[in-house]
Amino acid sequence: MTQHDLITAHLHLHAVLQNLEDLVAYDPEMATLAKTWDVSIQFDVLNGPKCHLIFKNRQCRVRRDRMAGPSVRLFFLSPAHLNRMMDGNSTPIPLKGFTRLPFLTKDFPKLTDRLEFYLKPTPERLADEAYLLMNTRLTMNTAAFAVRELAALDPVARLAAAHIRDGAVLLKVLPDGPAIHITFDRGYVIPAKGETAAPMACLFMRDLEVANAFLNGKLDIFSAIAAGAIDIRGQTPMLDALGLVLDRIPIYLK
Repeated sequence: MTQHDLITAHLHLHAVLQNLEDLVAYDPEMATLAKTWDVSIQFDVLNGPKCHLIFKNRQCRVRRDRMAGPSVRLFFLSPAHLNRMMDGNSTPIPLKGFTRLPFLTKDFPKLTDRLEFYLKPTPERLADEAYLLMNTRLTMNTAAFAVRELAALDPVARLAAAHIRDGAVLLKVLPDGPAIHITFDRGYVIPAKGETAAPMACLFMRDLEVANAFLNGKLDIFSAIAAGAIDIRGQTPMLDALGLVLDRIPIYLK
């Protein structure tokens, strides 16, 4: 097992899969697909991360670690095994939930395929406003939750995060979102969706087009600030250090 495989697996389970919550909440087709689901899925990676999904009451919840009595348990022999599955090149080993195999082979893949669709933008797809909004929302979420994993596991990100003072950093698309915030608290990194009441530092993006270009590395932040497309406020050293952490994401997630 390499450190790269381990970090990538953590990002897949804890930064990418959490987007299923928003997919069920904001995509009408996926909301309809999952509205009757009452199932929980445990992901277990040998010598790696663990998480579980709960589908119930028209909602999806993604949580870290193990749960008691999941409907389905999927096992992976290594972090690399999980990463290959996320890339569509392998399959998990089902240890529990054999009666749910039709769900796992027919229904659940529709949800994960839709997630991949939204996370693999093309210029043609981004021309659609609904797609642009969803891609921006999910990309922001992925970035926020990736910070926690990178700050714990990636040496460069850990060093950068150690220089971020305690408090919350807010990233928001104007005028009405989406938004995420990341709280730094005595060495802990706590990502969350939505706004926070008293951020120490803020990065406001003028609109969805600016936000999407910035989040996908297609916009130079200094030029954007000079042009008024991005507005930074508060403790700007926090944003500088956070930027160093965010720059590590493409090393692991392609």
